[in-house]
Amino acid sequence: MILTVTPNPSLDRTYELRDLTRGAVLRATADRVDPGGKGINVSRAVAAAGHRTVAVAPLGGPEGALLARLLGEHGIEAAGVRITGSTRVNITLVEADGTLTKVNATGPEITESEAETLLETVRTWSSDADWIACCGSLPRGLPPEWYAELVARSHGAGARIALDSSGAALIAALRERPDVIKPNVEELSEAVGRPLATVGDAVKAAEVLRGRGAQAVLASLGADGQLLVDGSGTFFGSARVETVRSNVGAGDASLAGFLAAGGAGRPALAAAVAHGAAAVQLPGSVMPTPADIDLSSVVTTTDIPLDRVLTEPAP
Repeated sequence: MILTVTPNPSLDRTYELRDLTRGAVLRATADRVDPGGKGINVSRAVAAAGHRTVAVAPLGGPEGALLARLLGEHGIEAAGVRITGSTRVNITLVEADGTLTKVNATGPEITESEAETLLETVRTWSSDADWIACCGSLPRGLPPEWYAELVARSHGAGARIALDSSGAALIAALRERPDVIKPNVEELSEAVGRPLATVGDAVKAAEVLRGRGAQAVLASLGADGQLLVDGSGTFFGSARVETVRSNVGAGDASLAGFLAAGGAGRPALAAAVAHGAAAVQLPGSVMPTPADIDLSSVVTTTDIPLDRVLTEPAP
């Protein structure tokens, strides 16, 4: 079972438009609402792959009630923590040419007692979990050290932790030695405080974060592929992608694939790449099913293309 923790979940409403014109009244050609937040996306991908998953998240107001119902419809057990604020609603506008415009709400403020209840809920479920995936930004009310406390308590209970966050929250958590962290290029660059222009730059940055406490680094390089840097070495994975429809949630699908495949080594990296490649070919934040996964398109290697210039370098 994979337990996910999403401190700032959302309802994600996606509207498809012919084009986006400022100041105009627009009519959507299609729309959908999905349970959102990075950890919840991981749970969605895990459930879509046929594995058991439990999602811990603060839920408030009618939006929180709808989110809980949608989780059940996706085959996800909801371990909701009731809060006084209302769960946020995020908006994604998708134009016909694939251009995405996102409006993310700030979300509710979490009280001290609600924050403690979240931690205790994770502890309660941790004994049943093969992995705990802690994902996303921290809402108002939670200090940057909150993830560090969660990692420490979870390790104390014998659980393995995957952390997908950024900024101060990521840096603070490194001292508690999360089992794997999953930054993208921009987050990797921010964490080490320098630009990343090549795959080799990304490898060096991942090694820095391992030196600061991360036991493994699964780094997404966007269209260029993914890196896994751990105690056994450095691995690079990539896959063919015919058409990109949406990259929303692709990183979360990758993490789900990685954890579901054991969370270590080249086979897990291959699963991560395959899940990410499948996700970008699906609309909105739809998560891939086993029928969408094509492991034959994935290549993993220890021959790292260090001099390859990143398609989307981090300034």
